[in-house]
Amino acid sequence: MDLLTFKIILVVSLFAVSLGVAAYSTWGERKVAAILQDRIGPNRAGPFGILQPLADGGKLFFKEGFVPQGADRFLFYVGPAITMFISLITGAVIPWGKSFNIGGNSFDIQVANIDVGVLYLIGMVSIGVYGMMIGGWASNNKYSLIGAIRASSQMISYELAMGLSLLSIILMAGSLDLNMITGSQGTGKIWGLIPADGMNWNIFYQPLAFIIFFVAAMAETNRHPFDLPECESELVNGYMTEYSSMNFGQYMFGEYVNMFISNALIVTLFFGGFNYPGINWVGENWGENIAGVLSIFAMLFKVIIGILIFMWIRWTIPRFRYDQLMHLGWKTLIPLALGNLVITAAVIVFFTN
Repeated sequence: MDLLTFKIILVVSLFAVSLGVAAYSTWGERKVAAILQDRIGPNRAGPFGILQPLADGGKLFFKEGFVPQGADRFLFYVGPAITMFISLITGAVIPWGKSFNIGGNSFDIQVANIDVGVLYLIGMVSIGVYGMMIGGWASNNKYSLIGAIRASSQMISYELAMGLSLLSIILMAGSLDLNMITGSQGTGKIWGLIPADGMNWNIFYQPLAFIIFFVAAMAETNRHPFDLPECESELVNGYMTEYSSMNFGQYMFGEYVNMFISNALIVTLFFGGFNYPGINWVGENWGENIAGVLSIFAMLFKVIIGILIFMWIRWTIPRFRYDQLMHLGWKTLIPLALGNLVITAAVIVFFTN
């Protein structure tokens, strides 16, 4: 198998997995909510309601799609398309597994291994806000416009804290390459003392950066308690108010794909990515392919745990007021991220000299 064929298979697989995870996250969301609220949840479409996402998707495809009077028709369709497109291509630089050896050739389980993967991710996340802003503005609805403005200001605010927390990880790894950041967490000793094959994760060194990044990721994906751009108690449904059919579905799918990719990035940066205890031993004794398959399952397992935590938080913590949201971003997270960055730089300089 040549590199091009392997990459095509990888792209199709990532696309299918992203859509599948997004679809069944809607089912998981309702099941988690039901457990926390002592209800049953979806249980009509298939065993345990597992066919509910298919029923929802069919309903969205066959519902009538309409454009409000006075709306910009072209931009009305472009908004959700941008959100969906950006959310799907963001995962291209994330290493989903260690490597496979096929026909004597070793292939990384990563669509695009670029040297500035972190910058690519930050850039894609920044572009994603255009989908919400365009959709809200093109709808010709004041509630949609207010939701779009909230979304843009919220994402700009929390991107700063997210970027500053990322700098601490970049300083430690000495690279913007996500593959190198992941690889550095699979070797060495924890705090230079405890031997840990595949367990030398950044969470042990940067717990504050993780908390900041985690909170910022929830705000970036408009997850509760940071769902002010679409809160139904104030804005009907925010920037999505005038959307129906698959235009609405693209926004919803984009939100769940973003949650999937955000957790994949959190796992990559702080929880060793595809690394798992004994990964190097497995590679040496059982072969590269076995280690590669187990690394994919380890990555997905960690990501699913993160998604469940996102859902748990949504149905546990009440929504912030908008002034509290901005206060947390500008007056709490950014100063904490700056302080953590300065301390990290000082420690690196001290111990490397």
